[in-house]
Amino acid sequence: MMENNNFDIQEELKKLPGRPGVYIMHDEKDRIIYVGKAVSLKNRVRQYFQSSRNKGIKIEQMVTHIRRFEYIVTDSELEALVLECNLIKEHHPKYNTMLMDDKTYPFIKVTTGEEFPRVIMTRKMLKDKARYFGPYTSSQAVRDTIDLIHKLYHLRNCNRNLPRDIGKERPCLNYHIKQCDAPCQGYISREKYRESVDEVIRFLNGNYDIILSDLEEKMNAASEALEFEKAIEYRELISSVKKVAQKQKITDSSGEDRDVLAVASEEEDAVVQVFFIRGGRLIGRDHFYLRISKGESASEILNSFIPQYYAGTPYIPGELMLQEEVEDVEVLEAWLSSKRGQKVVLKVPKKGTKEKLVELARENAGLVLSKDKERLKREEGRTIGAVKEIAALLGVEEITRMEAYDISNTNGFESVGSMVVYERGKPKRNDYRKFKIKGIKGADDYGSMREVLTRRFTHGLKEREENAGLGKFTVFPDLILMDGGKGQVNVALQVLEKLNLSIPVCGMVKDDCHRTRGLYYQNEEIPIDKSSEAFRLITRIQDEAHRFAIEYHRQLRGKGQVHSILDDIEGIGPARRKALMRNYLSLDAIREASVEELARIPSMNEKAAESVYKFFH
Repeated sequence: MMENNNFDIQEELKKLPGRPGVYIMHDEKDRIIYVGKAVSLKNRVRQYFQSSRNKGIKIEQMVTHIRRFEYIVTDSELEALVLECNLIKEHHPKYNTMLMDDKTYPFIKVTTGEEFPRVIMTRKMLKDKARYFGPYTSSQAVRDTIDLIHKLYHLRNCNRNLPRDIGKERPCLNYHIKQCDAPCQGYISREKYRESVDEVIRFLNGNYDIILSDLEEKMNAASEALEFEKAIEYRELISSVKKVAQKQKITDSSGEDRDVLAVASEEEDAVVQVFFIRGGRLIGRDHFYLRISKGESASEILNSFIPQYYAGTPYIPGELMLQEEVEDVEVLEAWLSSKRGQKVVLKVPKKGTKEKLVELARENAGLVLSKDKERLKREEGRTIGAVKEIAALLGVEEITRMEAYDISNTNGFESVGSMVVYERGKPKRNDYRKFKIKGIKGADDYGSMREVLTRRFTHGLKEREENAGLGKFTVFPDLILMDGGKGQVNVALQVLEKLNLSIPVCGMVKDDCHRTRGLYYQNEEIPIDKSSEAFRLITRIQDEAHRFAIEYHRQLRGKGQVHSILDDIEGIGPARRKALMRNYLSLDAIREASVEELARIPSMNEKAAESVYKFFH
C-alpha cells in the first residue's frame, strides 16, 4: 500500500486558502479518485471531513479512501470549473460522474481561414485555420454575444461558398434588417469586410469597454424614453457580454503543448511549479522542493532546474513558458530540441492570458512553499531521497526513471504482463503499459517475461528510429526492476544483450511470506534496511506492479477474453476438461500425472491422455 504517514489531513485542512480552485483527492495507492471545484477551497474541502454533514452514500464511501489531497488555486470560479473538467477527462477519477464526450463548454469560432469569415458557436476545437475564443460556461451568453456581433459588425452567418457564389442568389433577410453587409452580392469589398472581422477579434480578445459603454448609454436612453422592453433587451445584452468577458486561461485555443514553469523562494528553500498543458488544456501539475543558496534569483533557479528535470522526462513539449529569462537560453533550447527531436523554444510571456498563467503558477508555488515546506522536505526524502538510497545500494551513478515488471497468471488462465513506471520516486501512471501474452502457452513466467521485455524495448528502438524520439516507449529506464530473483533478472539481461542495450537490472526478492526481502543485483542479494525509505519505495513499486498486472488480468477475465489452458490441448473438449478438473485439484497435479493415470479418468482415452501429457512436457 502507498504510505501517507507524512500527510496529516486535519493539519492540511487548516492550511487551505479561501480562494477559488480545484481540489484533487488521492487514495492509499496515490491514485486520483475525485476532482472537484470550489469557490472557497477552505470551506468546500473541509465539508468532506465533517461527520455531521449528510454527504450521500457515494461521497461517504469515497471519504473513507482519501489518504491525501492537493489543490490548485485559480483566479475565478470559471477557471476552476474549466480546470475541473480538464482534470476529470485526463484522469477518469473513480468517484466523478464521467462525461461521455467533449461537448462540455462552448467556444466562439471565427473562421479566419475563409475569404469572408463567419462567427459561430462550436463545442469542438479543431486544428484548423480558425480562431477560437473560450471555452465559456454559458451557451446562452455565447449565442447572445454572437447575435450582438452580427448587429454591430454586420458579418455574414450563412454557409455560402464565397467568393465562388457571389451574385448567384438574392441576399437573405439579414441584409434587409441591416445585420449583414451582403458580401454574397459583392456589396462590400474583402478588405473592408476584413476590417470588421479584425474589430470582432479585438472585441473577443477583451476590448469590451467601448461596447459595454455604448450598450449602457442605449439602455439608459431607452429607459428615459419609457421604452422599457428595449431597455431590458440592452440590459440582457450587457449581461451576456460580461459573462463572455470573464477571461480564463486554463484552456488555450491554440491547442498547443507547453509546460509552464514558475518559482517561489524563501531563504534557502524554493518550490518550482510546473503546469502541464496538452492540446491547449491544463491537465495537471507537479511541484518540486529545492534547496538553494541564499539570494538565488528565480532566473538562476530555473536555469539549473530545467536540465535536471528534463533530463529524465519522457515527453518534452515544443514550448516552455518561464517566469523569467534564463542565462543559458540558447544552450538549453539546443539541448531540449536535440532530446525532443524537434524545435523547443523558451519564452517569457509579457502580457495576456499566457503571462497571467505563469503568474498563476508562481502563485501556486508560493502557496505550496508557505504552507507545505516542512511536509515537502519529508516528501522529498520519501521519493527522491529513497531513489538516491537505491542508487547508492546498487552503486549506480544516477536514477531518475525506474520500470518494474510483473507477470500474472491464475490456474487455468493465460498470462498477462505489467509495466509500471516511477520517476523521481513517484508513480507516472500515464506511462504504465500492459501486455497480453501472445506467444507463450501455459504458465511459463520466464517465457512470458521474455516476450514482454522484447516487445517493450523493440518497440522503443523502432520509435526512436522512426518517430524522432517521440512515442509511448521511446524513453528507456535508468533501472529495470523485476518481480523476482535470479531467474527473472537473467531473462531481462538476455533480452537486453540481444538488443544491444545496457540498462541495470535488479530483482525484487521476496521472503517465504511473500514480503519484500532484498534486491538481487549482479549475482548477489543485497539486504535492505527495513526502516529505510529505499525499502518502503521498493515495496510500493513491487506492490504496484503486482496490482496493475492482477487488475488487467481480472479485466480480461471479466470480458471473457481468457480461457482455460486445457482448452488449448488438442482433443480436450468441455467434457474431458471437466473430468480432469474433477479428478485433479490443480494444473500442477495434472502436469505430474502419467499417461496411464490420465487414461483411467472417465471420458478420457489413451490418445487424449497422451495429448495432455505431451502438452505439459
